[in-house]
Formats: sequence, C-alpha cells, structure tokens
Amino acid sequence: MVVRETCADIWNVLHPIVMAKPQKEDWLEIAEHFYKSCNFPNCLGAIDGKHIRIKKPAGSGSQFFNYKKYFSFVLLAVCDSNYRFRYIDVGSYGSSSDSAVLGHSAFGRMLLNNELDLPPPQTLPGTTSPPMPFVFVGDEAFALMEHLMRPYSSRGLSIARRVFNYRLTRARQVVECSFGILVNKWRFLHTPIHLQLDTAIAAVKAACVLHNFVRERDGFNFEDSLSHCLESTHPCGVRGSTHSAAVREHLTAFFMSPHGELPWQLEAI
Repeated sequence: MVVRETCADIWNVLHPIVMAKPQKEDWLEIAEHFYKSCNFPNCLGAIDGKHIRIKKPAGSGSQFFNYKKYFSFVLLAVCDSNYRFRYIDVGSYGSSSDSAVLGHSAFGRMLLNNELDLPPPQTLPGTTSPPMPFVFVGDEAFALMEHLMRPYSSRGLSIARRVFNYRLTRARQVVECSFGILVNKWRFLHTPIHLQLDTAIAAVKAACVLHNFVRERDGFNFEDSLSHCLESTHPCGVRGSTHSAAVREHLTAFFMSPHGELPWQLEAI
C-alpha cells in the first residue's frame, strides 16, 4: 500500500511539471534540437515500446504472456533528443504489438485526430520545396503515417533508401538511450517486478517522471545509455497510406541532396 500510494503521489506531483503536454512552441524547439543533434529535419520525437517483466497477474490468462515467453506489460514512450520522455503509456498487454499499443494509447488517438497541437508543415532546411509535415520516428513495428516515419523494408533497397534507414535509425537511437538511462538508474527494472499489477504500473510511471526530473538537474552518464535489459515488443506488418509514403520519399531525396546529406552517410550504410 505504501509503495503504491507513494508512486502515485510522485506521478501526480511531477507529471504536470516534467512531462506536461507540449504546445506548438515546445514542438518547434524539440524539432530544432533534433535537427542539430541528430540531423533529422522536422522531427518531434522518437517512439518505441519495451516489455516490463512482471509476475503473472492473477486471472490474466495469456494476455500478458509475450512472444519472448515471459509475462510483461508494455512501456510505450516518446522521447526528445535530450533523452526526456514527452509521453508515456504504461500497462498494455505484453502480447500486443507496438502498433496496437500506439493505436489504443491516448497519444496515438491524439496523433490520429490531430489533437497534439503540432506545428504546420514547414519546408526542409535549405530548400524551397513544398512544406513537409512534422513527424515522429519509429522502427518497423509501427505503421507508416503522415506524422510517423518508419524504415523501409530491408529487402532490395537502393542506396538512397539505405541512407534513409540509417538517418532514421540515428534519430531513433535517442529513445533507446532514454530507456538505457532509465533502467540503469532505476534498477528494479532489471528484474521481474514482484508487485501487484497496478502497483507495478504505478512504480514504472513514477520512475519515468523521476527520470525526467533527474535528467533536467543531474544529467546522465553516457555509458549508462549504451545498454539495457528491456526487450522490444513483437513487430507487426503494417502498411502506410500513399501520402505518408510520399512524405518518406521526399525525406529520402532530401538526405541525398546537397542540403541534406551527411559527409559520412555512404560509409555508414
């Protein structure tokens, strides 16, 4: 009871302070920092989901039993390039894919319904081409959407598409580093959580806001971000719309242009 109430109070007090919903000006600042640090334009954050190990919840059947053959719930997170969590969704069934978790989350619904107060489309740096929407970056577990970019399928890729995958992966690594910092500082996440389900969820939510609180004041040890024990959720084949595919193709062309290329990108692929 003490653990559950304490974690709930930590979340209730810190959430509006260190994980408040970004406004349009905040999104523009996040995108600017992303481009400076990760060289990915019009990027608002990196998104990923990880399994949090738990003991089997009573009466849950196989809902929390994941493809790795252990019980878990999912921590879905959206991170900025400063390794802070901007949105989290905690508690979805371990058997769910990232795309399904996103679709049922409050963030996913706001993204689909254009309720995130995102900035209007903006031309890519150094170009006069048509304005491009601001996007989040994720791995192949997510559906391609107007505001969510995923890599190309790895089979038979052209050089340009391989460069796009490299540039997207480079930007997406910030969420992996964020999970690494989180797990290596709050070490109860290294092992299965032996608490009731609602208490375990409260503890993970508290750790995420404490992560932001400490990140803003104490920084982090870079080595702590290089590895973590959290496993990705099960990938699920999903298709995107024609418009979202056009946005990805436009970004691909930009990364191969004089305005958008990186000197080392061809060696990196």
